[in-house]
Amino acid sequence: MKPSGEIGKLSGSTVFRGSQVDTSTADQRLLDHRDRTDWLHADPWRVLRIQAEFVEGFSSLASVGKAIGVFGSARSKPGDRAYILGEQLGGALVEAGYAVITGGGPGTMEAANRGAKLAGGLSIGLGIELPFEQGINDYVDLAVNFRYFFARKTMFLKYSHGLIALPGGMGTLDEVFEALTLVQTQKVTKFPIVLLGVEHWAGLLDWMKSTVLAEGMISPRDLDLIRVTDDPAVAVEMMVDAHTNGGAEQ
Repeated sequence: MKPSGEIGKLSGSTVFRGSQVDTSTADQRLLDHRDRTDWLHADPWRVLRIQAEFVEGFSSLASVGKAIGVFGSARSKPGDRAYILGEQLGGALVEAGYAVITGGGPGTMEAANRGAKLAGGLSIGLGIELPFEQGINDYVDLAVNFRYFFARKTMFLKYSHGLIALPGGMGTLDEVFEALTLVQTQKVTKFPIVLLGVEHWAGLLDWMKSTVLAEGMISPRDLDLIRVTDDPAVAVEMMVDAHTNGGAEQ
C-alpha cells in the first residue's frame, strides 16, 4: 500500500518516490534553453531516448486494430456527468468494434477505460511524465508510458482512427486543435472528430464562428470538421459512419 501523503513521479517505465523525485520533466529539460550549453553534450544522447520511445510505442501498439482516441479532464470524479458520459462512451465504442485509447490517467480517461474494460474490449492508456505521479488507472489493459509529449501524440494520431473529446481543459483543447490542424492540412484523412457535451463546447464553437471565421482566419469548411453531440451512442455512430461511408475523408 502506498504510504499516506507520499508523492511520486512516473518517468517512462520508472517510478520515483521520496527523495528521488525530481520535479522537472524530460520535456522541460529538452525545451529549456536559458543560458545553457550542456545541450552540446546531452542532446545527441537524448535523441536515443526519444528514438526508444517511438520504437516502444510502435511495437506495443502495432496490433491493436481499430481504435478511437478519447480525451477529457483528469479532474472529473465518479458520478460527475462527464465521468458517466465517458464510461458510457467506452462501452459503446467496444460494442461497435473499437478499442479505446486514452491518456491512461484519472477522471474521464479512467471512465472511458472503465467502460471499455467492463464491455470486454481492449482498454489502452498512453501515460505521460508529469511533475507528480498520476499513474495508469486500474482499467487499462495495455499501457505505454512516455517522457515526451510529442512521442505520445504521434502514437495517438497513428493508432487512433478518430477522436472523441469529453469536457476537458488545456490538455484536451491541445489534442482537439492538433487533430483539427492535421485534418485541415490533410496530414491525416478519415479521422472524424466529435465533441461530446454540447453545453461545454458551445462557447468555444460560438467564438470560432463569430470571431475566427468572421475575421477570415478559417473557412466554413473547417468548421464542418467538428461534430457535436450529447449522446455517446450518437458519437459512436458518427465514427462508424465516417469509416464505413467515407464521411470523415477530407
